[in-house]
Amino acid sequence: MDYFNEKVLKNYWDKVMSEAFWENVINASIKITIILLASWLAVKLGKKFIKKVFLMRMRSPLNHSERRQKTIERLLQSVISYVVYFSAIIAILAILNIKIAGLLAGAGIVGLAIGFGAQSLVKDIITGFFIIFEDQFGVGDYIKINAAEGTVVEIGLRTTKINGSTGEQFIIPNGSIGEVVNYSVNNSKIFVDLQMTTDADFEKAEAIIIKYLSTLPKVHEELVTTPAFLGVQNVKGTEVTIRIAAETLPQQQYGVARTIRRDVTKLFEENNIPMAYPNMMLYGNSGKEEGRNE
Repeated sequence: MDYFNEKVLKNYWDKVMSEAFWENVINASIKITIILLASWLAVKLGKKFIKKVFLMRMRSPLNHSERRQKTIERLLQSVISYVVYFSAIIAILAILNIKIAGLLAGAGIVGLAIGFGAQSLVKDIITGFFIIFEDQFGVGDYIKINAAEGTVVEIGLRTTKINGSTGEQFIIPNGSIGEVVNYSVNNSKIFVDLQMTTDADFEKAEAIIIKYLSTLPKVHEELVTTPAFLGVQNVKGTEVTIRIAAETLPQQQYGVARTIRRDVTKLFEENNIPMAYPNMMLYGNSGKEEGRNE
């Protein structure tokens, strides 16, 4: 038995110390290095090529959706990385004289065994495919999914990543995505309500507001049309509510609303048009009501 072990060790030692062995090691190392460098270069050039192609598509006169192009661009860049590196691994295994056919057959059997427990993974991938194919939402869109609300930063075949407005990131399996509210597809609309007193000069206020609104499209590119003065919305006691409607590009309505509210308030002050404020009733020691605007 000892003689047999010594003979086996001697055979291995002779093989390791042989010139042919080290020649094979050097050749394999060179080939593997070339494969790794070629794979890295192929992925880098492939991603640049995909980016350039989609950039040219966006500059073409055809009406391509930018959000859809970005989504597909990132997905293709991920796919090319997976394909190239997987091919590199197969090539390296072949250089190392590992039988790929047997390995793939074994992997198929294992995959079949765990397939019954991977139904959620399959559901995620299928749902992700249809999200991209149907263009339900894209990278850069502001959406709401269940409790998650924010900007989409990545759409994969398995998960979707959303950055919230306060910095948090939501990672949602595609299979669990149900109802989606997309705020970035259509133009946004906003209604600005302002309160005046009933004794204010309504006609003067209307003329001032209409003149002001006509100047807004020149200074706010996010406006789709000139904001409209809708008139009196509600009358309650000594308070009159007037309404202004505006249509903007997606998700641009909040800044426009703040600007309109600020400027109209300033114009009313300059033209002595009284605005309504909450009225607080104070009772003195005599029991008489004393009105005070707060």
